[in-house]
Amino acid sequence: MNIKIISVGKLKEKYLIQGIAEYTKRLSKYAKIELIEVPDEKAPEKLSDAEMRQVKEKEGQRILAKIKEQEYVYALAIEGKNPSSESFAAEIDRLQVSGKSQFVFVIGGSLGLSQEVIKRSNTQISFGKMTYPHQLMRLILVEQIYRAFRINMGEPYHK
Repeated sequence: MNIKIISVGKLKEKYLIQGIAEYTKRLSKYAKIELIEVPDEKAPEKLSDAEMRQVKEKEGQRILAKIKEQEYVYALAIEGKNPSSESFAAEIDRLQVSGKSQFVFVIGGSLGLSQEVIKRSNTQISFGKMTYPHQLMRLILVEQIYRAFRINMGEPYHK
């Protein structure tokens, strides 16, 4: 199984880099994982709706350039479905059984994802209604993917 995580912006925080590296190492037992960063679009603090849309579109083009046609795409979006860890694991398992082996998870920048990325995604998932820094979402996402594999393998970890 191949998993690709595409995220906007460069991760700089050492503690997040270390946490992601730990879970990536643990995940390597179950899947090949690739972390891809695409540049964020520089923008002033206050933007009009049109400017926000433009920023998301530019970042979206960079994201879409990294996605292949056969890949199953999860977009992290606050309006997406909010699965439990168990139902997320079950969905990954069902998709694998149905022949899916290439998964992409997309984390947008601080403004979110473009409509083009949302349209390309097969599923939109949310980690709740709370707002998290998009850099922190990388760590949360990698941990949840690892948890899903542990659940599916019947291995201890999930409680």
